[in-house]
Amino acid sequence: MHIVLGILGTLVTLLILVNRLQENGVDIGWLNPFSWHRRRKFRKAYHLPASYSLDSPMDVAALFMLAVAKADGDITKKQKDTILDIFQTDFKLSASEANNLLGSSAHILGNGADVKDSPKSVVAKSEDSFTTAQVDSTLNLIQRVASIEGAPSDAQQKLVSAITAALPKKENQRW
Repeated sequence: MHIVLGILGTLVTLLILVNRLQENGVDIGWLNPFSWHRRRKFRKAYHLPASYSLDSPMDVAALFMLAVAKADGDITKKQKDTILDIFQTDFKLSASEANNLLGSSAHILGNGADVKDSPKSVVAKSEDSFTTAQVDSTLNLIQRVASIEGAPSDAQQKLVSAITAALPKKENQRW
């Protein structure tokens, strides 16, 4: 019995000390495991690169097209005009919407390291949204962008093969 009273006395003393620390402005919230878990979950969800949070197949395809065009450095005027034309014809966007999509894709792409290093992570959030036709269309569009300036460079071929491996395979999909 005396052991239980000793443990309870120690516990009460610790709680009083923690209360006094909080009253004097010392933050001990990091000791709370539930709060820690909530903060960690929030950090994992919202501190990801922007390219990993795309949930629309059209946005992913636009990002991949721009990444392939920028694989060798900055995009040329011819590549930009061709990509805008693809956005307008294949994605059925107006000229202003195509410009907005290109601008947002360029902003999300940044230096392109996230997309080049892990295209599977870019596709992960929208993988279930892709249909077989969208996968085929995305691959065709990426090939078109890679061959705008002639034969694709080694960097473009490497990126295209990485993107091809990252896109979902849905051959056995039933309608």
